[in-house]
Amino acid sequence: MLPLLLAVAVAAAVAGASRPHPLDPLSAAELAAVRAAVLASPLVPARPLTFHYVGLEEPDKPDVLSYVYGGGGASRLVLPRRAFVIARAGGESHELRVDVANPSAPSVLSHTVHRGAGFPTLTLEEQFAAVALPPKHPPFVESVRRRGVGMDDVLCAVFPVGWFGGEPPRRRVAKVLCFVAGATANFYARPLEGVTLVVDLDRMAIVGYRDRVAYPVPKAEGTDYRAGKVGPPYTGTAPAPGVVVQPEGRGFHIDGHVVRWANWEFHVGFDMRAGTVISLASVHNADAGGAQRRQVLYRGFVSEIFVPYMDPVEEWYYRTFLDAGEYGLGLWAFPLQPGGDCPANAAYLDGYFSGQDGNPVEGKNMICVFERYAGDVAWRHTEAGFPNQLITEVRPDVSLVVRMVVSAGNYDYILDWEFKTSGSIKLAVSLTGLLEVKGTAYTHANEVKQDAHGTLVSENTIAVYHDHYVTYHLDLDVDGTNNSFVKSTVTAVRDTGGDMPRRSYWTVRREVAEREADGQVDLGAGGPPADLVFVNPGKKTRIGNDVGYRIVPAGATAASVLDDDDFPQRRATYCKKQVWVTPYSRSEKWASGLYADQSTGDDGLAAWSGRNRAIRGEDIVLWYTVGLHHVPCQEDFPVMPTLSGGLELRPSNFFERNPLMRTRPARRHGQPIGNCSCAGASS
Repeated sequence: MLPLLLAVAVAAAVAGASRPHPLDPLSAAELAAVRAAVLASPLVPARPLTFHYVGLEEPDKPDVLSYVYGGGGASRLVLPRRAFVIARAGGESHELRVDVANPSAPSVLSHTVHRGAGFPTLTLEEQFAAVALPPKHPPFVESVRRRGVGMDDVLCAVFPVGWFGGEPPRRRVAKVLCFVAGATANFYARPLEGVTLVVDLDRMAIVGYRDRVAYPVPKAEGTDYRAGKVGPPYTGTAPAPGVVVQPEGRGFHIDGHVVRWANWEFHVGFDMRAGTVISLASVHNADAGGAQRRQVLYRGFVSEIFVPYMDPVEEWYYRTFLDAGEYGLGLWAFPLQPGGDCPANAAYLDGYFSGQDGNPVEGKNMICVFERYAGDVAWRHTEAGFPNQLITEVRPDVSLVVRMVVSAGNYDYILDWEFKTSGSIKLAVSLTGLLEVKGTAYTHANEVKQDAHGTLVSENTIAVYHDHYVTYHLDLDVDGTNNSFVKSTVTAVRDTGGDMPRRSYWTVRREVAEREADGQVDLGAGGPPADLVFVNPGKKTRIGNDVGYRIVPAGATAASVLDDDDFPQRRATYCKKQVWVTPYSRSEKWASGLYADQSTGDDGLAAWSGRNRAIRGEDIVLWYTVGLHHVPCQEDFPVMPTLSGGLELRPSNFFERNPLMRTRPARRHGQPIGNCSCAGASS
């Protein structure tokens, strides 16, 4: 990422260029204009002023829908271009809304001071400043010396402190923990266990220090993951190299932030908290004739990633991370590596966000888009029932993937949105990266006689038990905004009164959720299986079924098992269930609340849903949590192989028939290959 310092004067030229899409992320010129407007405003006179969040304030949803789908002159509507800003000054969090419709003359429209619990996202710059403090702190220098470690090998990281009862905190503090790099890049594998510093982030000063216990620093040998350190020689037989070849070029087109591919059209945005934002996903209905676009998803993004660790000791109990709200997923998305993160046929999108000083920062290659050829089958059938004839029809499965990788400290999250010609959208989160480990005196599993709260993965190294909960905000608009949530439960029926020998069968009991309490589902509760569907009761298929989209879990359906009154659980109550349904509200975006750092759980998804609002036949939002309990094993060390989970949004009576019936057979250099009807084969 390279700082991009732009004078506001540049914005004048930009203003004369083509008008941005109403959901385009703020451009570099607009971010510069926001900075100028905020710094010039008399509403926040205190200095220094630091920018913690700057993002697009979405126009009203009905206006956006009219702009995109209204037809005629609707696309010529002039919608507002506004930014929402959270800045710190004078020890307070300020919320400002800034008009940047004319970047050469931005103006602050409103200003309020946040008076509730919690603080905004940590900036990158203040984290870098905080980790520079320990080497200058004499007690820390002495602790390092006593452990026989060289200060030049010490690296530190910032850890949010959470909230553990009492009045909402008034000081922005964080804990700083330190590690030893030395001969390895994997410094997370070598903690200075037992040493904790507390930093006041507004004063940027150490306000607490504790050296509670000293354990041996784990060895560096065998922890480095870099190719130059691991090998060669490599073990096993290497797979033959492969390459994606598209003789006719890419099958997708990117116009600004709008992507068109096969029967899909959607908008790709970037946000410094959420990362990738997918909006206005619509599918073309070939059987309907013409160029009819049918709405599927208005806006979708990762709302939060909650990662609580399970060691109750002093250095670990507070490690209950809210990665999006505390760190910012977009801030920790780094340039994707061609040929590794994304295949050779990928296209790349950049992202811009505000630095702590408000100046725009450019992130290169933050998002990649590519067509996936995995050798899968979209549909097929072989028919051998005709005498002396064998009929085979098969269609290959090709999909379009939008990918971002977030490296939130030690963990890497590969976040994929996969669009399929069947009308499905598959959301996948893949975990990899480095374990967060605890130094210990144990060197062999036989020495562990009590709960170690983790797995001994190497000498003096315990990988602590923890959870991952990735919560998506999915504003589904299935063929329009008025939708309902339907739970169709598979129910067994006993039948002994008929003439047939069958004793039982199953059928489906259909329940339409009336209020928010009815829209909460624990997929692991042990009840009978059920289909979960968003339907549009005002739209029917030709034969009378409600058009809909089914929610299909794809593994990783763990829910939190922490006690309801435990403080981390109170901050992330929504992780007790995987599915929540709420009425649409433009202000309800972040499952952990707008101010996640040191939050108390009084704002966020569970609090909003507690109002138990009506959701039948309304504009409703799906919140889905991909969850897993991670019991580490030695294969996860020193770097973890990718582990994936997700969900699929799959058409359910949305089309009149299989939309892939019109799919062309596969071709090789323009010629059909063996997936067509063939006669003359012996059956």
